[in-house]
Amino acid sequence: MRARAQRFLLALALMLLLNACQAIAGVTLGEHIDARIITTMVKAKLAAEKNSPLMRDQVDTHRVVVQLSGVVASSADRSRAEQVAPSVSGIKNVVNNLQVR
Repeated sequence: MRARAQRFLLALALMLLLNACQAIAGVTLGEHIDARIITTMVKAKLAAEKNSPLMRDQVDTHRVVVQLSGVVASSADRSRAEQVAPSVSGIKNVVNNLQVR
C-alpha cells in the first residue's frame, strides 16, 4: 500500500512539474515535441536538396510556424528553401528571413 501511495505522489509531482513548465514557457510539452519534430523534418528536407548549401541555415519552429534564417548564396537558394519547408506536414506558415550574400 505504501508503494502505491509513493507512485501516486510521484505521478502527481510529475504532472505538477509539467504544468509548471507549460506556464513558464507558454507551450505544452506536446507542442514542444511537435516543434522539434517539424524542425528536424524541415532540416532533413533541406539537407536532401542536391547541390545546395541549404542545410547550414537555421530552422526554428514555434507553434507550427517555421522560421528560416541564415545566409544563402543566391536568391534561387532562398526561394527553393521557401518551397521545400512547407512540404513538411503540420506547418501552417513559413517565415523566410534568409539573406542573400
